[in-house]
Amino acid sequence: MSSLTRFSVAPLSTMTRRLADVASGRTAPDLVIRDARVLSTYSERILPGKEIWLANGRIAAVKPAGTYKSGSAKLYDARGGIIAPGLVDPHIHIESSMVTACAYAEAALLNGTTTIFCDSHEIGNVMDVAGVEAMLEDAREAPLSIFLTVPSTVPATSPELETAGGDLTPEKIAALFDKWPEAVALGEKMDFVPVAMGDERSHAILAAALSRGRPVSGHVYGREFVAAYAASGVSDTHEAIDRDIADDLLEAGVWLFLRGGPPTTPWHSLPEAIKTITELGASHKRIAVCTDDRDADDLLLFGLDWVTREAIKYGMKPEQAWAMGSLHGATRFGMENEIGGLGGGRRADIVLLSDDLKPVNTWYGGELVVEGGKITSTLDAALSKPYRYPEAAYHTVKLPKAIKLTPELPTEKVIAHTIKTELPGITLGHIKVALEPANDWQTHFDRHGLCFVTVIERHGKSSGNVGYGLLNNFGLKNGAVASSVGHDSHNIIIAGTNEADMQVALQAVAETQGGVCVVVDGKVTAHVALPIAGLLSDKRVHDVADEVKALKVEWEKAGCTIAYMGFNLIPLSVIPEIRITDKGNVLVPEMAIQPLFEAV
Repeated sequence: MSSLTRFSVAPLSTMTRRLADVASGRTAPDLVIRDARVLSTYSERILPGKEIWLANGRIAAVKPAGTYKSGSAKLYDARGGIIAPGLVDPHIHIESSMVTACAYAEAALLNGTTTIFCDSHEIGNVMDVAGVEAMLEDAREAPLSIFLTVPSTVPATSPELETAGGDLTPEKIAALFDKWPEAVALGEKMDFVPVAMGDERSHAILAAALSRGRPVSGHVYGREFVAAYAASGVSDTHEAIDRDIADDLLEAGVWLFLRGGPPTTPWHSLPEAIKTITELGASHKRIAVCTDDRDADDLLLFGLDWVTREAIKYGMKPEQAWAMGSLHGATRFGMENEIGGLGGGRRADIVLLSDDLKPVNTWYGGELVVEGGKITSTLDAALSKPYRYPEAAYHTVKLPKAIKLTPELPTEKVIAHTIKTELPGITLGHIKVALEPANDWQTHFDRHGLCFVTVIERHGKSSGNVGYGLLNNFGLKNGAVASSVGHDSHNIIIAGTNEADMQVALQAVAETQGGVCVVVDGKVTAHVALPIAGLLSDKRVHDVADEVKALKVEWEKAGCTIAYMGFNLIPLSVIPEIRITDKGNVLVPEMAIQPLFEAV
């Protein structure tokens, strides 16, 4: 077993006796981190003149500087730097980073994050229970504390509205809880409208968690749904987009995870939601920060440490913000006696910070894995032996031989139900456009600022379902873009200006069994291959980050007005106002198929 595992192999009584002996000075520590200022998440103070004694991968005690005189302990001089607990991310999706759990660990540890709670509903949507369990096996081998919030909404909507590769029933979810100790909560209940309306399946899934004493994570838009959602047992959410719904959720007893992300993506709601504290006077005691979704590039640049600093930027004291990034997430999941603080007996998941709260070093379970902003040889060795996913995970893109990717050109005047994209890209507008008869599609595109959008079922569960739509304001000038990460059923989504380039894009994705690409004039100008479940690369995080950077350059050159991660949300048929799946356009929250064209 790796020295970087989060599971203790020693009997509990042996471990606590050793820690007590070390804390009492009867036995030497394994390591002493000297000359430190300690950021206490318990009292929310920075305490000068401290040293930390570590033993058996845990904290034995925090002592006054100079208490340890001499002996067999290794010494590390913090040179007056700030020592803080490792960050705890209470809501993330590993698959959004496009890397495996093992590769994700590298970026997380570089950013001072030592524990994450992940919802693997993406791979669950593709591979059902087998995908979730493969992710758990990957997580067990990763040098990071990874816990699962069991996917709760697979598929996100009914089979009449879209086709998914998985179907996580209440019985399957219950079995995951019973089999895997890492399964500590129910993942975000995305079907908030059915939950509020009392849907039988939705509430049976809630019961599978609640009857086992597991908390339930949420995902809700609209203040009108808050009361029924909370009454159904949902007790956290990361989707508060402004101060008013954030305030409603707090008063309903729901934990808030303030989501921070690159401002050009749909994941930066923290500046508005934090106003429940800064403007309405709410306490921060039941508020944490989280990252939610990050691609490999943004994962390195905008980690949970960055989100924590954003909380400071928008009004929190540094000590409060770090507590929101560590202790509060741990407390939400009942793990405050294990992680999130520097108290005796806690895991030695520790970061050395600069004065502006940027991670310099990271200790994971007492092992130095990041030093001076670079990974150590110990961590590099652990990352060099990643988990190999089951063979079935490399064969999930199953397409018919011939697929038409564009709708027929109307021969008479019609009303087209178009999907309007606008920043940040979460909600989408339903715009009705009158189309006069024309000789070609380009005439309509030039006149109304439109392009094609098509969703292709890729799980081999239909005879080749294809949903046709039109994007309004997407800005694509020429060519096509495609992705196998079309949330949440993860069918293939393609936008384009012509059939030929769209076919090239589809072929590029199919050849690598998943990916995201840009095509211009018949040539693939950027491509991130995702061969594992059509979601994940098998490369290290920096390699994937370089590929994603190149993709973003070509994406922007193509004229796309929302980032590719926002584009991936276009099929997400649980968020207003209109979406597109392999079954066609879906009106939300009516949960009804809307034909693309309506006769005048």
